[in-house]
Amino acid sequence: MKILTAGVSVRAMAESAAKSGYPVVALDAFGDFDLRSFCEGYSLARDFQVFYSANGLLRASRTLEFDALAYTANLENFPGVVKNFSRSAIVLGNGAEVLERVRNWPALSAFLGQAGFKTPAALYEGDPLPIPGDGRWLKKPLRSGGGRHVSFWSPGRRVGKNFLLQEFLPGFACSASFVANGREAMVIGLTEQLIGLPDYGGHRFWYCGNLLPLGAELCGSSFQDILVQAQRMASLLTREFSLTGVNGIDFILMGDQVCPIEVNPRYGASMELIEQAYGLPIFDLHFRAVTAGELPQFDLSSRKAPPERYFAKTILYAEKDAIAPDTSGWMERRIRDIPHPGERLVKGQPICTLYAEGGSREECLANLAGAREALKREIYGG
Repeated sequence: MKILTAGVSVRAMAESAAKSGYPVVALDAFGDFDLRSFCEGYSLARDFQVFYSANGLLRASRTLEFDALAYTANLENFPGVVKNFSRSAIVLGNGAEVLERVRNWPALSAFLGQAGFKTPAALYEGDPLPIPGDGRWLKKPLRSGGGRHVSFWSPGRRVGKNFLLQEFLPGFACSASFVANGREAMVIGLTEQLIGLPDYGGHRFWYCGNLLPLGAELCGSSFQDILVQAQRMASLLTREFSLTGVNGIDFILMGDQVCPIEVNPRYGASMELIEQAYGLPIFDLHFRAVTAGELPQFDLSSRKAPPERYFAKTILYAEKDAIAPDTSGWMERRIRDIPHPGERLVKGQPICTLYAEGGSREECLANLAGAREALKREIYGG
């Protein structure tokens, strides 16, 4: 079975699949330099001369040979495209009907609220706007992804039909990853989200990376309480929406309270850190859960606390227009999603992904910062 991995950026999923011996062809926006070191890979822009879109992936895929589809962001926002894929290929993941239900925030929020979880209030075009002083609100795209186009709402301004207002919850941005078989679920990782880091070229609420695990800095001695909440949520969501394969939950940690803000019913960006830290073959777990209903023999609660090792990844965004240097040796330096040598780097667009480890959260982030500064000097000079 030849598997097409498709989405905005598929390198992490394709690399995990290739490590487990699955035959893969990759199609995304970038067609990164390192992608083709372990599988057949294509870029919409470079190979098909079209801008990225979900429909663009569908059209370009018709020139490729594959038997099954495994998708990443942002196809969860386009169930119609996933349905079209399913007419000619096996969908290894959640189908269009599941996506339509679980990505419907009013229904999802109501379900989670009835289960006892705190969720942010949401308002849509035509709803009465909050009065000034009635808390802080975020303006978010209905088809959200990566934190792009998310900003604090200015009181009195209209929302717009393609946006919603979501109540801002103060706390730490986190995520939970789990494997599901439509009936049962198992949480395999809890991570801190790194959001809007200006030193990495990030802005506002842009997704910049993750740090694993959730340490004492965020949750004190209550890691087990947080895991219990995340596990209960994953199990409830799986049964209610028939989720399958690997999935993610974005949540705000307010003290010891897990407050869900989004469900990502597909392979998530933090999952490669889980693969690195715990030795779990994420794509293989995904495939087995979807095709055979298997869940891993894994117990996250047994991991040592405080942790002996922290793992982090972050996206480095271009601070200004530039040209990529010779990147042929970047893979050996623990860099991924690598641009081609001589490729044009556009301000605000991702350049690559950096990784670091450390014996503490501070050491891990410091090592990440060191790798960042070295790479920026190489790209921009100075």
